Amino acid sequence: MSDHAADDTVPEVDESRRKFLVAATAGTGAIGAVLTAVPFLASWSPSESARAAGLPTEVDLSKIEPGQMATFFWRKQPIYIVRRTPEMLASLSTHDAELKDADSKESEQPDYTKNQQRALKPEWLVLKGTCTHLGCLPKTRFTAGDATVMANWPGGFFCPCHGSKFDLAGRVFQGSPASVNLRVPPYSFKTDTMLVIGVDPASAGKVEKGAA
Repeated sequence: MSDHAADDTVPEVDESRRKFLVAATAGTGAIGAVLTAVPFLASWSPSESARAAGLPTEVDLSKIEPGQMATFFWRKQPIYIVRRTPEMLASLSTHDAELKDADSKESEQPDYTKNQQRALKPEWLVLKGTCTHLGCLPKTRFTAGDATVMANWPGGFFCPCHGSKFDLAGRVFQGSPASVNLRVPPYSFKTDTMLVIGVDPASAGKVEKGAA
């Protein structure tokens, strides 16, 4: 039997080290919780890809005066909205023989805008503001009789890049490099003065008839 007594000494606890370890562990847990929550919180709002895919764009029409055009954006594309006057609308029936696709049979537009005005409501023209030739941005040339565009110009759009010409319904004139009319995006009216780009009338529950 050993003459040495058992060593009953318990090592002294380092309180400062224990506090540090506890704090560090808690902090790591909190960071993990935050990192886990970030994707969850991000899922509450639409992603950039979802917005780019074409979420609807609401447009207040009340500030657009007769004869004026305003430009908005949908799917990162310019959208031209023109408030046409009665004189502008009357001009649409004067030059069918000079157009490549007067009845828009070969051009791109929703069925509900497949009429002479290419619109749900004759007063409002809604077009994708890119030329159907090479994607340039046509300029407004609304003044009828502007001989710098062409003889007997009825008013419309002129693409200065390559010379394509379109009337006040976005229909392309013969002799233009563009082969088809300016495109019409899907749209509907939420109210008389609120237009929604990217939503068809049927989807909005408000099917409205175009002019004959």
